[in-house]
Order: sequence, then structure tokens, then C-alpha cells
Amino acid sequence: MLIGEVARRSGVSARMLRHYDSLGLVRPTGRTVGGYREYTPQDVRRIFYVEGLRSLGLSLREIARTLEDPGFTPSALVRDLIRRTGERLERERELLDRLRTVDAAGPAAWPDVARVVELLHGLASPSAARRQQAALAPAEAAPVPADVLARAVLTEADPNVAGALRWALARAGGDGVAGLAAGLGSGDAQVRRRAVLALAELPGDEATRLLAGALDDEDAAIHRQAALALGARGVTAAVPTLVGMVVEGPNDVEAAELLGALAREGEWGGRILGALVAELTAPGAGPAVRIRLTQALAELPGTLALDTLRRLAGDDDRPVALVAGALAQMVEAAAGTQGQSAG
Repeated sequence: MLIGEVARRSGVSARMLRHYDSLGLVRPTGRTVGGYREYTPQDVRRIFYVEGLRSLGLSLREIARTLEDPGFTPSALVRDLIRRTGERLERERELLDRLRTVDAAGPAAWPDVARVVELLHGLASPSAARRQQAALAPAEAAPVPADVLARAVLTEADPNVAGALRWALARAGGDGVAGLAAGLGSGDAQVRRRAVLALAELPGDEATRLLAGALDDEDAAIHRQAALALGARGVTAAVPTLVGMVVEGPNDVEAAELLGALAREGEWGGRILGALVAELTAPGAGPAVRIRLTQALAELPGTLALDTLRRLAGDDDRPVALVAGALAQMVEAAAGTQGQSAG
């Protein structure tokens, strides 16, 4: 077949076929009666072979090397193409994210675009100081969309930078909640912890709902942090975890203070008192645990725990009895002072 017919049948333009010929990729090896060069069936098959390799992303130079290499192995080539294509897609995704971020910032002019891009570079810097500086940049200078801050929070390991990012996210209001929600579903406990710490500083019902879901997290640090955040918001669903924190020790003072505040909510005073007493009498509760629980009783409002403290003042465990007696006196004195003020 002559070049025109090959072009029609293969879909490869005559110009490209001539280019293949000049590169030595596909040269017509046949001859017509009149002496013109023509493409043999083997040449046409080679054209389709070249086109197939081009469709996989190989350059013409790479195709030439492949065709000339007698030890060519398709599997090695395909694996290399997969790697290169993945890298290219990652760069394209990063570019797309950057463009969406710039668009979401609503720049009014090119200087605004430049400021947003500079901030994005700062947040991606290998320098912790540079990332912190970017997070603390004035919002009016170049506001960064909350979802960008949320992604940065979930990946930031430096505690100082993480604190700055949480501050910046809280400054953005509740807009970053959706981005943090994705972090709660991560298989990496560190990412989930960062999400809970950030949610604790965000307002709104959705942040509270997500924190309540984190109470069931298998990681102790996560469900404890969620309980502290929920307790501070007056959410009584945190009570069992807070009681457990008093028993186990981590953040027991803060947990006891929150239980005292929650005990002011209607029937919850009696329920929290009952939960603490149940732990006090639980089999295997050691002196350190019972002292922490006794101290937590003193945080309950008014004289709610006074009778219990008086009974504990006669406990067989001497350290517990001493602590309970001292705390009972403090509660009585506080109640007397309040009564005099009311009188």
C-alpha cells in the first residue's frame, strides 16, 4: 500500500507517517512495479504497534529504543509507565487542588491570587517555622479556605504548628467541620486525634455530633479528648467516659471538674453521684483510685456528696478516710458560707 492508502486505513496522517519514516520507526520496505516504496502488511502492523505504545504515554524516542531492544520486556515497561502516570496524576491533582483553593478564596485581582499561592506554599513548606507563619497570617491579607486548613491540621505533626492551624481554623468558624470529619474515619489514630483536637475548638452542632461519635473510638486518647470537649459543652453523653477517666487517672482533675458542672443538669447530679459511688465500691478498686473518686465527689455541687464524704471519713482505708474527712469539712464550710450569704 502507498502512503495515502495506509493513512486512510490506519488513521495516522501521511505527515506523521513521513515523520516515522524519517526517524526510522516505520519505513516502507516494499516496492511497486514502478519502483515506488510501499508499505507491506508487516510495516502496517508495526505502525499499529507504534501507535499502541504512543497511547500508553511513550515518546517516539522511547518507542524507538523499545523496538530496537531485543531484551525488551513488556511487564517492566508497563510498571514504569504506571509509576510515571501516577506521579503525573498526583501533580495534576495538586494543581487542581491549588486552583480550586485560589478560586474559593475569591481573589479580586492578580495580587490576591499571588498572596493565596504564597500562603499555600507556606503551608506546604518543610520548615515548621514557615508553616506556622503561614497559619498565623492575617485573615484579611489572603483568606485561606477552611478545607485547606483542615487538611493541613490532619497532617501536621509539629505541635506548635498544629496549634496555630487549629487557631486559624477556629477563626474561620465552622466551615472546616466537613474536612475534619474525613479525618475521623482515618485508619491512622494520629490523624483521628488531630481531628478531635481541632473539632474541640470549633462551634456548632455538627462539631458536637462528630465529637460524640468519637466517644466510641478504640483509641483511649481520642475518646478521652472527645469526652473533655463534650463535657465542656455540657453534653451529658460524656459522663461515662469522664467517670472512667477519674478511675484510670489521665486528666482526672479536669474530668472531675466537668462532672461537677454536669451534675448541675437536672437529674444528672444523682446519676453522677451514683456512678462515682459504684466505682468506689467496685471490687479491686485500689487506694489511689478511691482517693481520686473521693476528690471527684467534692466537685459535685452543693452538699450533694456530703453524706457520702462523711461515710468515707470512717473508711477502713486510712488515706481515703483522711482525704474524705478533709473534703467533707470543706464542703460543709462552703455550704455554711453560702447559707450565710443567702441569709
